[in-house]
Formats: sequence, structure tokens, C-alpha cells
Amino acid sequence: MDLQRIIAFVVFSLSLLMLWEAWQDYNNPKPAVTAQAPGQPAANPGLPTPGQTLQTGQPAAPTTGQAVVGVRAVVKTDVMTTTIDANGGDIRQLVLPGYRQNDDKTKPFMLFEERAGRNYFAQSGFVGDGLVSHKTVYELIPGEYAMQPGQETLKLSMKAVVGAVEVVKTYTFTRSSFVIGVDYSVRNTGATPVQGFPYYQILRHGQAPEGESAFVYTFTGPSMYTEAGKYHKINFEDIEKGKTEHAKDAQDGWIGMVQHHFVSAWLTPKPTDNMKREFYTRSLGNGEYSAGMILPALQVAPGETKTASMRLYAGPQDQEKLKELAPGLEHVVDYGWLTVLAYPLFVLLNWLENLVHNWGVAIILLTVLIKLAFYPLSAASYKSMAQMRKLAPRLQHLKERYGDDRQKLHEQMMKVYQEEKINPLGGCLPILVQIPVFIALYWVLMGAVELRQAPFALWITDLSAPDPYYVLPIVMAITMFIQQKLSPTPPDPVQAKVMMIMPIAFSIFFFFFPAGLVLYWLVNNVLSILQQWRINTVIERAGNAKAAK
Repeated sequence: MDLQRIIAFVVFSLSLLMLWEAWQDYNNPKPAVTAQAPGQPAANPGLPTPGQTLQTGQPAAPTTGQAVVGVRAVVKTDVMTTTIDANGGDIRQLVLPGYRQNDDKTKPFMLFEERAGRNYFAQSGFVGDGLVSHKTVYELIPGEYAMQPGQETLKLSMKAVVGAVEVVKTYTFTRSSFVIGVDYSVRNTGATPVQGFPYYQILRHGQAPEGESAFVYTFTGPSMYTEAGKYHKINFEDIEKGKTEHAKDAQDGWIGMVQHHFVSAWLTPKPTDNMKREFYTRSLGNGEYSAGMILPALQVAPGETKTASMRLYAGPQDQEKLKELAPGLEHVVDYGWLTVLAYPLFVLLNWLENLVHNWGVAIILLTVLIKLAFYPLSAASYKSMAQMRKLAPRLQHLKERYGDDRQKLHEQMMKVYQEEKINPLGGCLPILVQIPVFIALYWVLMGAVELRQAPFALWITDLSAPDPYYVLPIVMAITMFIQQKLSPTPPDPVQAKVMMIMPIAFSIFFFFFPAGLVLYWLVNNVLSILQQWRINTVIERAGNAKAAK
């Protein structure tokens, strides 16, 4: 059995699965929701809305209404441009100038956005009487706030007065950081105590990012992590069906929204990450969903001032930086059940890129290293294939002679194998050992944001996008045809035709795959051809020398 055939079959099956999932998502729209009048809050039976009396120990997920546009401030740092609205102090837009859009690479990538049907906001406030929510209108000085050269932090504050309570909400931006500090200063000027449960949520539409290939499936939706429950993802479809996610009295953890290459997540301040919290996910109607957390009540006595702090990460899925920010945050880079293999492969790939400063060259070097590591196992497989190729004429003769007698044919074939000391299944086990490594590398190349819009050479200017001229897929198809010629011809004519058609089918699929993945398969095919050709030559020479004696 051929290593490349098995791997090809596995990738072909994965491709069909991804295509089917994308097709299902496209043809099965989400369940219809009841339309709501503009300005009315989403239905929330059995749960109080912000502003209602809430008993201590009974926090509930806050509701949301239709976004209202108000006075705005734009904050610019060296890594992001953020638009903040006075309504609730929401972050309504967040642009990452260091990254380009999928479908229009002339424009910077927008993570948070405010657009009909595609709203994606960061919201926060308090659940309880007499405090602010994400519907409160703040006093905000509009304009552009830009971080100046040499300035390490930039703060933007806004104020709201609710009865006898004065609240100042402050955003803190740090140079070269995708972490935004969110602080509330609550001052009680009245004669009675006030309390509220701080909540922090992310509102997002339920669609995949624009410009993503329908042939490459990646997860989009909420995710959360606690030390007790570990990391898990939550599908929008499950939330729509009422399978909302709650984690009450969690001692730690974070919650956020994940999409291909990027993530936004609410992270409690370090090092005091020991406060209890409640996580929630909800359907808000109109194709929008929220994921957030509620913290213990903030109680403010008359004349007292207290603060509540939180951190928001909104940026790329840089594994090393995410690992430093919060436990388990690096898991948003989804390698599935092969993480134990995929992460070391990424570390090696990243090290190679730091060495050569080109992700394409790093992929080539990594492929060579993997091939060398598995050389003995591959050699056993190719040796078995070469011996089977040598026996092909004899086996074909037996098939013609005993074609109608399956049992007799099998007995004669086993006799030939014993005479030649060949195990027809001798190459299978070494192949099976290698398959998880190749699949893990597939997910590494899919999930690494470092490869996003990274150039290789010549016309390949983005390793995360398909080859614009389809050169790599065509060359890869040619190498697959060469491998077919070097491999033993299957005795079954139908199987032989299927194996000849497979390179064409694969080349069509790889037209839509990222160039980095195609480059890996191409290099792997070339190395396999060289190894297979060498072993075939050695076996044939040995056979000729034996025949000459």
C-alpha cells in the first residue's frame, strides 16, 4: 500500500467533509426569529433586564437592544484603530492595520464592525438598580485620540450620572498591545447604598468571516475556558436552539468569540484572577448572539468610590502572546484532537521561519525534516511497493489463470509471496504511524495566523490564500501522476482507473486550498518520488544481478 495513496485518501475525505459542512451552512439558514420593533430589547423571559432590582447572589445575563448611533471617539495606536460610541461606551469598530481583509487586500482588516446584519461589538455595564448599562448614554468628548511617539499608554474616559451615582468609564490602550483595559470608577453621592453586578459581553452576528473559502472549514463562535471545565467551543446553532451555555460560580477563566485567525475575549485582571464569575451565552434575535461574564456585585456605600476592572483582548491568534495573557487562551488556535502533535510542529515551523525569515521556505524545510524523520518507515513501505511492482507481471498471470477461482488465486498469490519473502502488508503499519503527523501539520498550516498574507516568492504573495494562477496545484497533480507510474499497478482495472483519476480530482480541490498547504504537499510529493525512485532502482538492480548469476 502506498503512503501517498493513504494520505491522499485521508485528505480527500477531509476535503469532502469540509465541503459538505460548508454546503450545509450555506443551504440551511438559521431558524427564523421574531422581528422586533426598533429600540425594543430582545425577549428575555424569566431574566431581569439592567435597571431592575436584583437580589444578591442572583445575577442574570443582561439584555441588548438595537444599537443606537451617538457621539463617537476614535482612538488610534500603532496596532489598532478603535471607534467608541457614547451609547453604553461600546466599542463599535476595531480595525487592525497590520492585517488585510480577506476579499480586499487593499483595506485593513476590521474585527469589530457596525453594519446591518454583521454587528460585532464589545459591551459592558452593571446589572442592578441605579448603575450604568450598555444602554446608558455617556458624556464623551468626540474626536480623534492618537498615541504620540514615545507615548506608552493612552486613556479615554467618559462619564455618566444615574441618580446619585457618578460613573467614569475609562479605556486604556497600550503601545504594541491588543489588550484594552476597561475600568469603572463608581462614586455614590447619595444617602443609600447601591450595588450592581459588573458584566462584560461580546455581541456578534452568527456568520463566518467574509472572504473565507467555502472549501476550508474553520470554527466561528463563542468559546470559554475554566480550569475545571477546560476549553470548549459553543456553536451558534446550539445557542439558537436554546442550548445556552452557563457556568455559575466559576473560580477562574475567560469567555470570547473565535473566528479564523482572530479572537476577542474578556480576561479578568492579573494577578487577582480569583473572583467568582458566571459565564453565559444567549441568542439575542435577528441573527445576533452574545457571550459574556458577570462578576460578583460591586457594593458602594454612601460617599464611597469603588472600581471594577477588566481586560479585553481583540486581535490575532498569536499563540505565544495568548499563552502569556491567560491560562488556556492559546487553545483558540484550534488543532482539534491532534494538538499534542500540532503544537510542537508549529514551534518548529516558527523556529525555522525565524531562521530563514520566509514562511514558504520554512514550510519546505519543515517538510524535509519530517521526511527525514520518517525516512526509515517510508523506506520500508516503498521497498514493499517496489517488490510488489516487480511481482506485478507474475500476479497478473495468476489472475488471468485463476480469475474465476478466488480461493485458488489467493493460495497461489500467498505462495509467491512466501517464495519471494515478501509481506504484502509490510508497509501498512509504518504508514499508519505517519498519518496523524501529516494531518496535524495540515491543521498547523490552516490555523497559524503568522501565515496569513505572508509572501513566499514570485506570484505567491499570500500563503494563506489559493495560488492565483493555479501553478502549484497543477505541478502537484503532475507529481501525483509520476507517483502513480512508480507505484505497482493495481490488478483490479477499476481500481487502476480510480487511482489514475485521483490526481485530477485532487488538483481541483487544491485549487481552492491555501498556497501554503499546496506547497507542503508538492514538496512532500517530490521527496517521495525521489525516495521511491531510488528504492525501485536498487530493487531492480538487485533482481537483475540475481538473474544474471
